[in-house]
Amino acid sequence: MKNIPSSLNGKNLNVNHTKNAHHLDTEQDLYTQELGDNHIGGAYNTPLRDDAFIMNDDEKIEKITTHFEQIMQILGLDLKDDSLKGTPKRVAKMYVKEIFKGLNPAQKPAITLFDNKYQYNQMIIEKNITLYSTCEHHFVPIIGKAHVAYIPNGKVIGLSKINRLVQYYAQRPQVQERLNNQIGEALKEALNTEDVAVIIDAEHLCVASRGVQDISSSTITVFYSGKFNDENTRNEFLKFSK
Repeated sequence: MKNIPSSLNGKNLNVNHTKNAHHLDTEQDLYTQELGDNHIGGAYNTPLRDDAFIMNDDEKIEKITTHFEQIMQILGLDLKDDSLKGTPKRVAKMYVKEIFKGLNPAQKPAITLFDNKYQYNQMIIEKNITLYSTCEHHFVPIIGKAHVAYIPNGKVIGLSKINRLVQYYAQRPQVQERLNNQIGEALKEALNTEDVAVIIDAEHLCVASRGVQDISSSTITVFYSGKFNDENTRNEFLKFSK
């Protein structure tokens, strides 16, 4: 930004500052809009405030109910109608107890590991794991499948725990790239191995139901670590994941 001459009086300085601020706000709004429309994530970890868990679930449900009721009223809906009057509470409970419950670290599934008594040393693949998440840019569903593989390092994981770990990270506002990485890193930590691979193939309703309205496309993201960075190992995983 250019230096402002000291000869300018306060009135002119305020006007110029206001114009510049408005210009910057407009640029920021355009950037934010473009970021959301292109479904680009801004952080590796889910963006949470430090005070995210000061309120308990019941308090959150109460507040969300109030605010969602206001949204419906602004849209012009008649909340006295039998079909609508319970909607704010239903939505609030759904947000806190179901589709966004993965925001709470207390919901992270306990991981059960077992000794690899069979000395199995090839990859284990859990494919076609049902995945439901929510686009953090438009708060509409992401629906797809996850394929997960790992090579045991002395321990094996209960298969249902892989599904639960996928669900845990999916049950929050997400971008698919972050979701893919979070699942991969969590499995590496739980299994104490670098040899992990994750593929997500998902449809985004923010693409299908609004904007470009493309109902035929899907998005594929991948996470490869350890031995899965080897082309032959990776190709074996891809072959079995089809």
